[in-house]
Formats: sequence, C-alpha cells, structure tokens
Amino acid sequence: MFSEILKLTKTYKNINRITQILNILAKHGFGQFIEQLNLNRLIPFRKRLKILAQSEIIETTIAERLRRAFSDLGPSFIKLAQILSSRPDLITEKYAAEFAKLQDEVPPFAYASVRETIEKDLHMPIEEIFAEIEETPVAAASVSQVHRAVLNDGTKVVVKVQRPHIRQTIETDINIMRFLASLMLKYMPGTDIFNPLGIVEEFAKTIKRELNFMEEAKNVQRFARNFKDIENVKIPILYPAYTSERVIVLERIEGIRINDVKSMEKFGFDKSAIAENLVNAYFKMILEDGFFHADPHPGNLFITEDAVIGIVDFGMVGWLTPDVMESIAGILIAIVNKDFESLVDEFITIGMVTEEVDIDRFRREFLNDMMEILIPLYDTALAEINFAEYLDTITKVSLKHKLKIPSSLLLIDKCMLMVDSIVREIDKDFNFITASAPYTAMLIRKKYGPKKMYAKVGKNLSDLADSIVDTPKKLRVLLRKMINNEFSVKFNIIGIERLIRDFDRSTNRLSFSIVTASIIMSSAILTMSGIGAKIFDMPAIGTLGFVISFFLGIWLIISIIRSGRL
Repeated sequence: MFSEILKLTKTYKNINRITQILNILAKHGFGQFIEQLNLNRLIPFRKRLKILAQSEIIETTIAERLRRAFSDLGPSFIKLAQILSSRPDLITEKYAAEFAKLQDEVPPFAYASVRETIEKDLHMPIEEIFAEIEETPVAAASVSQVHRAVLNDGTKVVVKVQRPHIRQTIETDINIMRFLASLMLKYMPGTDIFNPLGIVEEFAKTIKRELNFMEEAKNVQRFARNFKDIENVKIPILYPAYTSERVIVLERIEGIRINDVKSMEKFGFDKSAIAENLVNAYFKMILEDGFFHADPHPGNLFITEDAVIGIVDFGMVGWLTPDVMESIAGILIAIVNKDFESLVDEFITIGMVTEEVDIDRFRREFLNDMMEILIPLYDTALAEINFAEYLDTITKVSLKHKLKIPSSLLLIDKCMLMVDSIVREIDKDFNFITASAPYTAMLIRKKYGPKKMYAKVGKNLSDLADSIVDTPKKLRVLLRKMINNEFSVKFNIIGIERLIRDFDRSTNRLSFSIVTASIIMSSAILTMSGIGAKIFDMPAIGTLGFVISFFLGIWLIISIIRSGRL
C-alpha cells in the first residue's frame, strides 16, 4: 500500500486531486470500489464516516450513481463519459444510455481570460482583429466557450476560446485515470474484458485532438471541400489568420435551430425538402466521403433564411476506412438481396468476430437473429420502416453476440439515431429507405465496378505471391524453435496477488487473536491461583495480562472495522 502511495506522489503533481476523486466516488457509494483498488487508506477513517453520514440514501442504479459522480468530477470525466456513451460494446447499453444524459454545460470563465488568450495566441491586440466582441458568451462548455464578434471588415463571426489551464487539468486527470485503470487490472479480476487502459488511451487520443483547435480547423476545411458543390448545405468559412491551438474564428451562421418546426412553418420552409437534405448530407458524409460530423444535435444544425442547412462545431468527427466502407456496402447489398449468408460473411470479414468466438455456432445463432429482425422488413410498407431503429437493433444484436464492433460504426449508429429523431420532428412521413436508394446503387457500382474488381484481383495475387515467398522462412523459424525447445506456455492467474494479500491479512489476524486469547487464559489462571505480588488484593501479573489483552482486543476490532470487512 505504501509503495502505491509513493508511486502516486511521484507520478502526480497534485496528490490532492486523487484524494478529491476518491472522496467524490465514496460520496456516490463507490467505497467498495476504492477498497478493491487498495486505495481506501488515502481517505482517513473519520473522513469516510463523514462522507457516509452526509451522502443521501437514494434508490438509484449503479449507472446513475456513476453518471452523477462523473458530473461532479469535472470536465475530464464528463468528456470521458460522453465518449463512452457511444461505446455500448465496451460498457454495456445501460451505462451508455446513462452517460448520454450528461450535459457539458459549465459556468463561463471571465472575459479578461478570453482577451488574454486571444492576444497571446494571435500575437496582436484584440482591437486589431475585431471591431466588436460580445463579452458574454453564447455558449460555455467544459473545454471552451463561444463569443459573437465582428471583424474589422464588418464580417460577422464566432470566436471559440479554450478555457484557461484546461490542458493541465485534463493531463493530470488522464494520468490518474491510467493509474486507476492499472489498479483495476491488478486487483479486480475480469475487468480486462472491458480493457480499461485501452479506454483511457482512446479517450486521451480523442481529447488531445479536441484540445487542439488546429485539428478542428482542418476538419472545417475538409468539410468545406466535400460540400463545395452542395448548394443546400452551408459549412462556415474558416479564418486561418485568426486561428491557433486555443482560438478558432469562423463565419457566423445565423438561422433557426433545425428542430424549430413552428418557425419553419412561419417562414414557409419546405419541411420535407429540409429533412431530405439533412439525410442526404449524412449519407454523403458516411457512404461517399467516409468522413462525418459526429455530433448532429439540434444545437449544431441551423436553417438559414434561404432554407440552407448550416452545420457548426467540428470538434467531434468520425472516419471510415475504405475497407469499412466496402463492408457497409456489402451489408446493405446483402440486406437488399435477402442474402443472409453473405450478411454474416461481411460481419466476419470486417473483423467483428474475435478469435474466442465459435464461428460455426456464431453463424447459426447470428443468422437466426438477423433473419428474425430483417424478414419482417420485406413485408412492410416503406413508410412504416424506421431505418435508424433497425440499424440500432442490428447493433444491439451484434453486442449480444459479443462482436467487436469498430468504434466508427457505433458512432454512425449514434449519429443516425440523432438524425432520425430530428427528421421525425420535421417530417413524420419521411422515408429513410427511399432516400438511401441512390447511395446504395452508388455503393454497388463501387464494390463491383471493373476498376474495383481489377484492383482486388491484383491485391490478392500480390498477397499470394508474398505468402509463397515467406512460407519457407516461417517454416525454418518454427522448426528452429521446436529443435531448441523454445516453446513455452505461460499461465496468468488473475487476482492471485490480492488473494495472497487477503490470506496474509486473515492469517495475521487469526494469529493475533490466538495470542490475545492465550494472554487472557494465562491471566485467568494466574488470577485464580493467587500467585505473586498483588494490587488491590488481585495478582499483579494476572491483572496486567487482562489490561494488555483488553487493549489488544480493542485494536483488533478497530482494524477489522477500518478494513470494511466484518
């Protein structure tokens, strides 16, 4: 335990932060988790009693308590929860749904800090950039806040400024997350299934990109290129001269929120056309570009006065590799052709079936589930089919079979559910299947076109040639290892260190109890015999033995209570 505390003090600049995290977790009922990680002694016994006395006893689920704890833990943990909300394959649907409720809304920071950051990063007085800038932000989140402004040439813009010291705060928290994840692997058998260290590293990579506004600027420029010929979608203009790692200036898109149906009707907008344009924009991003806006909530989508969809906030995006895009095409084609065997093959090809899964059993059971879900589709009117709901159902069935779903596909599932929700508010009669038809046809042409088939044949021949050339070398390596007895089998007994520690603790307490009992018995014999000097007409040695055994017994009881294991 002391070595772990020493490691903490060496690793983290501020030991108070880890203590604060543990206190908040304990407050929300995760004391057992802290004890399992062998960190309970970082919270003093009196403090633990105080936390228990102050905590509210509410009948809530573990997922809800964890969501509240993350909310109290601040921006790093809120961001982690938001990212995990799109990974039900890692944390189960129950936790993903609960984390999705977290709102990234915090009080704004002072305008003086906004001005200081802008002038420091852009190397010029703020008056040389803006004719005016509103001191009150229009939105404030844990990482940044947004202000309306006007450039000196009269252009209306928005300025996104990073929160002061947020990088240091998040860096410290990520180090703590890594340490807690390593303790989970060490002391909590079975947690390796969730790959806690992998989750932390994925979060660290994602938040690093989000903290660098130059990355967001690249995203804006890429979306602008992809949509330059699409008249019904507006991507804001980026001002590179006024952009840095902590500041980004974009054209201000003014309009109504995309789910403001009453205003649409008031201005006479064609709701069906807007719904179709939104869905087409996302089909283009996902099925054609392989690069999509991953946060399509109504606050990031606007309708301008000329009925154009304006998209803002490009910090969260998703990518699709050509292989994944081809597999998506194969899945859609298999569904259209009612070819369920090919559908299962595509799931295997994409790498979603891990080595631990029994392929034959998976084929049989997954095929039955897919047929049960999809066959009713073919007898249903197009207008009655909820495309996003079926996509989500397929995802849930995949999770049921413990498939390793690429994070990009889960992000697509989340995006399409959000888009579907918006579209149904705008136009209840909108049909996803009809809208997807042109893109499905495009994918079929791409997948089976002469150019693609030629490239695939060439790649397969190249792979075959490499395999033929490499086989003798690999056989020599294998034979050499067999001859030199270099094969070995490694056993890793999960949780053995904790078991040994607990056994040692129990043995020590048992020995201590036996010694205490022996002192009591010896003292009783001496007292009854009356041998030796006396104090108040009682044998002194026997009385001393009783006093010693009394204090030893009290100490033993306190140590058991403090351990939390009665």
